[in-house]
Amino acid sequence: MISRRHIRIKVMQSLYSFFSRKGNEVANAERDMLKHFDEVVELKLVVISLLIEVVKYADSFYKEGKKKHLPTKIDLNPNMKFVKNQVISHIRGNKNLMSRLSEVSSIWLCNDHDVVRKLFNIIIKSDLYSKYLETEDMSSGYEKRFIIDLMNNYILKNELVHHILEERSIYWVDDLPFIAAIIFGEIKDDVNMNPERSFKDVSDKKFALDLFRSSIDNNVDYEKIIIKFAKNWDLDRIAKMDQLFLKMAFAEILLMPNLPIKVSMNEYIDISKYYSTSKSKLFVNGILDSFVKAYTKSGKIRKVGRGLI
Repeated sequence: MISRRHIRIKVMQSLYSFFSRKGNEVANAERDMLKHFDEVVELKLVVISLLIEVVKYADSFYKEGKKKHLPTKIDLNPNMKFVKNQVISHIRGNKNLMSRLSEVSSIWLCNDHDVVRKLFNIIIKSDLYSKYLETEDMSSGYEKRFIIDLMNNYILKNELVHHILEERSIYWVDDLPFIAAIIFGEIKDDVNMNPERSFKDVSDKKFALDLFRSSIDNNVDYEKIIIKFAKNWDLDRIAKMDQLFLKMAFAEILLMPNLPIKVSMNEYIDISKYYSTSKSKLFVNGILDSFVKAYTKSGKIRKVGRGLI
């Protein structure tokens, strides 16, 4: 389900946790990491369940409006376009998915935050919602765009939503953009949104485990490489996150013969922009560039296949 970029980030988070705790056993840390990957599947279900709970609340809201002592014409004949949206109908028509959503929806319902009602009150007052109800466009494309825009602009950016997710897992807010991209892609492509597993295949799981283990097993050697190429820098002065990115990149470049060097370099240079300091991109880029040139020249980097070096 998740991409190699997301796998690298999850491994990075687990490595940071491992190196931050004294006496942490590798086997236990490995199990914890795999558990975090499984929680990505749970997060996807949690996000979809929030959308469905908002729709359920809207349905109830409109039905209650008809019961008012002096209902208006709008109360008696509410526009149910949102409740009957094609994407929503597609989700609600999947019995297996709905069963799984019901198992995780308590995160939104069983607390004092009242997040579902608060979200709907924000949504119903938005221009996006008003225009959606007013338009006569019933095309599948428009229905999909509305749900994606609704989730992107109002649901997934909501601070209370983030707070509730963080209470469940410190990693979930960071995982949210990846999960959103997966959900939006599935909405556009009309595919089954019921997640089966976190890894797309066995090779992705092996990649995660190899990257995690190699970064730990070769930690001392990789620190020596950093010191060698970070001229005039003591290791203690180099940001911990930058050290992690470099060690993970070394593991891929030196020990994974089927991965192109450029891919590994570009991934960690790009990730460093979001997870470390403002100067990390240039620092990581400089160290990796010097390392690759020197180790390629000495024949220490061995890749299988064309164009990998």
